[in-house]
Amino acid sequence: MERLPFFLRLLRRRARETAGYDVEWEPGLEVPAADGSTLLTDHYAPVTDAPCPVLLVRSPYGRGFPWNALFGAGFAAQGFRVIVQSTRGTGGSGGSFHLWRNEAADGQATVEWLRKQEWFPGTFATIGPSYLGYVQWSLGLDPPPEWRAAILQVPAHDFYQGFYPDRQGAFRLELSLISGTAFFHQSAGAAAYAGALLRLTVHLRHAVRGLPLLDSYRRALGGRRQEFEDWVNHPYPDDLFWSSSDAGPAADRMTVPVSLVSGWHDLTLEQTLAQYARLRAAGQEPTLMIGPWTHTSAFDKGWPDLFRDALEHLRVHLLGEGERSTRVRVHVGGEWRELSHWPPPSTEVRLHLRPDGGLGELADGATSFDYDPADPTPSFAGQLQSRTQGARDNRPLESRADVRTFTTGPLPEALEIIGTPTVDLHATGSTGHFDLFVRLCDVDPEGRSVNVCDGFARLTPDHADEDPVHIALGAAGHRFAAGHRIRLQVSGGAHPRFARNYGTGEPLGTAVRLVATRTTVHHDPAHPSALALPVV
Repeated sequence: MERLPFFLRLLRRRARETAGYDVEWEPGLEVPAADGSTLLTDHYAPVTDAPCPVLLVRSPYGRGFPWNALFGAGFAAQGFRVIVQSTRGTGGSGGSFHLWRNEAADGQATVEWLRKQEWFPGTFATIGPSYLGYVQWSLGLDPPPEWRAAILQVPAHDFYQGFYPDRQGAFRLELSLISGTAFFHQSAGAAAYAGALLRLTVHLRHAVRGLPLLDSYRRALGGRRQEFEDWVNHPYPDDLFWSSSDAGPAADRMTVPVSLVSGWHDLTLEQTLAQYARLRAAGQEPTLMIGPWTHTSAFDKGWPDLFRDALEHLRVHLLGEGERSTRVRVHVGGEWRELSHWPPPSTEVRLHLRPDGGLGELADGATSFDYDPADPTPSFAGQLQSRTQGARDNRPLESRADVRTFTTGPLPEALEIIGTPTVDLHATGSTGHFDLFVRLCDVDPEGRSVNVCDGFARLTPDHADEDPVHIALGAAGHRFAAGHRIRLQVSGGAHPRFARNYGTGEPLGTAVRLVATRTTVHHDPAHPSALALPVV
């Protein structure tokens, strides 16, 4: 074992008040993967002669900062022996990286290696965010008997759903470019990753606006990437390409206590809540924490809460000390609320979209707008990875001619929602190929319109005009203060969060024609378009 690098020692000194142990490390261990390839692994340990519980972290993003600080040195200073490993084909590990085909087998091989170490106490826990959560779900497809606790922070488990959340072929274009840059370059080192991010920033507009997409994206990713093209060219869930990409069935098999963490504007919030429900259906009692975070700010603004939650989970389930203080903890109206389960009981309140731009009682009429894919309605705020992610003032977006808003009067008293708002829209599109992007906002007395949650649907000519389009807006915990107004935005897209609808039905990757669509939302007793809120 060696002294920590100077940078980590400096961080440890600054966090001395939370550190119980000095830390040493053993870098570059060679752990055999399922096929004998080498998985490079760093070993962090507290300086003590006492046996230490083991914490396993497997990552495709390298073993350097922030993983070495947050997990390696950070948890070792709390008395845990931490194993930080680069997954196959990343960070110097052997083999070729693939998003989902190797993690289950390589995770099992790593556990087999743990069993042979003289310092292994016979039990271990796992922790990590995003893709580091996916590798935990993969391990859960065949849970090792020594596994005692899993901490899944803003985790993913289903890559098809991650790229195509509406399951109708609407591609998360921005996410695929940003995540692809991370997957392809981050483990190569800070300088290489910074260069790749700069290239993506410079060429992003060309990548998302150029036609055809399978040519225009290449500048942004530094050349042709077969992985990206495969994601684009396989838009439907029953395609064999996506076989085994969903590790969700792990929730049916795991008996290890699970801690789930997400944020109201997290890219994977819906996946996390789906797994929470699946674990409960299987007889588990997972813990759940949802904060006022995005996918990335959970590890910036939210790290103190995540760190405390993780330590409590580990001490209870890995060390057998005490018990979890709460089952579900959500951030609403600037404060934390404790719930017995998700979602809590609520009463549905329906507000009808009105042709005069109001939101309330039903009235006859219709509202129309034009969506032009040559000048697509931009994505702004919400579940993004770009700079406008999270809660933002939506007035710049709402000022566009292709965005319609429906707003209540000032609320006479506060109204609180916890759950998943939904919208039923009776909508038609002139081309038959059109999208609906719907967003719930809180409008304060000064007119600032802040997004709460949103939803998306892609329609084709198969959609019957008389049938309402049912859109779940995503989970929310929000308090509308007295004097504030409730607003619903309706538009024809959010590009490049979702790749624009060309209006032609042609394949996303090869299409070169753009056709504008006139979208009409109907409001009358036969077509009662409405917003439904889960009021608590």
